[in-house]
Amino acid sequence: MTHTRNYLAFDLGASGGRAIIGRFDGERLALEEVHRFPNGPVHLPSARGDSLHWDTPRLFVEIQEGLRKAVACCHRDLVSLGLDTWGVDYGLLDRNDRLIGLPYHYRDGRNDTMLEEAFRRVPREEIFAATGIQFMQLNTLYQLLAQQIEDPEVLERTRTLLMTPDLLNFWLTGQKVSERTIASTTQFLDPYRPAWATGLLERLGIPTHFLPPIVEAGTVLGGLLPAVAEETGAGAVQVVAPGSHDTASAVAAVPAESADYAYLSSGTWSLMGVEIPQPIINETALAFNVTNEGGVCNTIRLLKNIAGLWIIQECRRTWTTVETLHATSLQATFPNATPPQLSWDDIVRHAAASRPFIAQIDVDAHDFLAPGNMPSRVREFCRRTGQAVPEGVGEIARVVYESLALKYRRVLEMMETLVGRRIGVLHIVGGGAQNKLLNQFTADAIGRPVIAGPFEATAVGNLLLQLLATDAISSLAEGRELVRRSFATETYIPQHTAAWDEAYEKFRRLTA
Repeated sequence: MTHTRNYLAFDLGASGGRAIIGRFDGERLALEEVHRFPNGPVHLPSARGDSLHWDTPRLFVEIQEGLRKAVACCHRDLVSLGLDTWGVDYGLLDRNDRLIGLPYHYRDGRNDTMLEEAFRRVPREEIFAATGIQFMQLNTLYQLLAQQIEDPEVLERTRTLLMTPDLLNFWLTGQKVSERTIASTTQFLDPYRPAWATGLLERLGIPTHFLPPIVEAGTVLGGLLPAVAEETGAGAVQVVAPGSHDTASAVAAVPAESADYAYLSSGTWSLMGVEIPQPIINETALAFNVTNEGGVCNTIRLLKNIAGLWIIQECRRTWTTVETLHATSLQATFPNATPPQLSWDDIVRHAAASRPFIAQIDVDAHDFLAPGNMPSRVREFCRRTGQAVPEGVGEIARVVYESLALKYRRVLEMMETLVGRRIGVLHIVGGGAQNKLLNQFTADAIGRPVIAGPFEATAVGNLLLQLLATDAISSLAEGRELVRRSFATETYIPQHTAAWDEAYEKFRRLTA
């Protein structure tokens, strides 16, 4: 009888984190969640009026609690742990390895004019040639440029910059390194080799003395610091750097059997693309504003970042407050005038019952970037663009879901243009893959099959890299075969494609 080996994946997203045990018996991988905790922006007063931060020290406390629970659950029989998070954000350490302030949140307003300032210093084309990364004002490059302009003394005091998962790993192990997949989200990593694009930073006037060494996904960082081991009871547990960017881990878990597929990691962000051996950096890729991020096992994730389910998440937050209920037209949906206990399933149900193709939005428009009253912003976008204005939960949610599906079609066409072939199937992984309505809309919009699952792809991919690092499996292909054996998927076949073709032509004109 094969001995079951226990591994621990920490998966931290913009709205929450989980600690998930992976039990591997040699044939299948089973998951058990042992700890869950919230995450979100911290609003602090500043000279600019308000600034957004992450409470990263609290996240580390939650990680220790998750490790403590996992150790108890596994009776101390835990091989390793790995940690992944969202991209682009970072912490700064001084010469005594102390954190300099709370790390900024990528949606902070200090980044608003930094793209233009960066292009004034270095042409857009040259930044893309040096990095291959999509232009978004939230990228680490523009956050550092804002820091250098606003308060350069902070960067002068900094001795080490660590991306969020690297910072948490440092507090676990004492190792100050940056794993390649998370480093690639900065927009200052060389796309062809694991080295920082220091020449670009110097041209932008950003210091480079604080950049740490880069390691590959699957690197064993070592054991826990004595204080952490004692606090958690974890003993000799090894810490592995998986695909430390959550999307890298999610893509590692795509259960594809051939190369003829695209992936969509669906959550707060939708990250859609293809896995390729070398970056594609040319005029077409620049025009499409796609990104060449580092993948696990010497791959490149050619993809585009899309503002995913963020809009729906903010809509739900707005819909479940008394003030917003009284101030908007939502009393037509909730006449009892009390905060509705509106679940995700409720939103999907209202959307499914609403009229199709009332209006469309550009989900990546600046209107929807910052937190706020998202239903009002959706309505205002539709009004401003001369469309019918959606009313109530169902119509607004349906507009968002349909617009996401149409955006997925546009991005799939970009990927096909760049790789020079038609893509036969789309794999959707992550929490958003549980949204059956959006999955069907996506299949209808792209006109080809959609395979949804696994839903816990990020944790699964994190665990696969730990299995690789500890020689429990021998390759990524073997890991994906393990995923197919271990987790169910659901296939969606295109329907009503003519109506979606017509909607897509309107969407193309709207977003041109």
